[in-house]
Amino acid sequence: MITFFSTPKPFRGHIGVIQRNAIQSWMRVRADAEVILFGDDKGAAEVAREFGIRHVPQVERNEFGTKYLASIFDQANDLARYELLCYVNCDIVLTEDFAAALERVAAWSRMFLMVGRRWDTDITAPLDFAQRDWSARARTQALTSNRPRSSEWIDYFAFSRGLYPEIPPLVIGRVAWDRWLVRAARSAGAPVVDASDVVVAVHQNHDYGYHPAGVQGVWNDEQAQRNFALAGPARNLHTIDDATHRLTAEGMRWNPRHLLLPAMRAARPWLLPLWHGLLNLTRPLRHRVGLRQDKLERLAGRPR
Repeated sequence: MITFFSTPKPFRGHIGVIQRNAIQSWMRVRADAEVILFGDDKGAAEVAREFGIRHVPQVERNEFGTKYLASIFDQANDLARYELLCYVNCDIVLTEDFAAALERVAAWSRMFLMVGRRWDTDITAPLDFAQRDWSARARTQALTSNRPRSSEWIDYFAFSRGLYPEIPPLVIGRVAWDRWLVRAARSAGAPVVDASDVVVAVHQNHDYGYHPAGVQGVWNDEQAQRNFALAGPARNLHTIDDATHRLTAEGMRWNPRHLLLPAMRAARPWLLPLWHGLLNLTRPLRHRVGLRQDKLERLAGRPR
């Protein structure tokens, strides 16, 4: 049903641990899930052999050695076994709630993009996938930490094959490419579905040691500025709040928020942070404040 694809950083230290956690979780989202790793980063070939997944070492890079988004997406589009693809950052743990959400969206629309918010979680050790309740444990840890990121942070993109025929020379590992993907889907006329209400995407926290200047370099260096220029004006960059629909436990819901954001961006761009804050106040309780134990157990899939 689903082909997951990603590009890892070198498998060493803590980054190596969390990337192995993430990849093994995707393999278990569905028994028939396909996983493709792109790039010749240290350890990628060995991990792919160990897990029995596909490895494609050839990825186009810029003069700094940073990977082009288009090279990865174009190859995935051509090589994927399935018609549904999902690019997911290599630090994100997904569980069966993702598969259930994707099935519902795919049954609702032939062409779409599904995104959702992530939950920042401190995970420093390998997950024990031999335990039958590993996914419930991971979701409970994320929900208990209660650190959902705002709508600007987008870490997975589940979409129909062919949704992205042309991608500008954006690079992964910097900024703006993720928000460009949301805008491109909207521009193509595809519904964009926010699955935050029903999918707990577990982001395993890490540092930015792969960049000499840390997180500031990722956001502000020459390559980041190139991405911003290629992606277009900031007012045109979309977030999860620009989704046309929301998937909830009760079904698909139209999202009126996406109609207001373009006017807000054009009229008063400096008001956007305030606007996103106000939108956050309208979100489900579990996205904003501490959770009661009974609700935690229900969201984690445990019987009360």
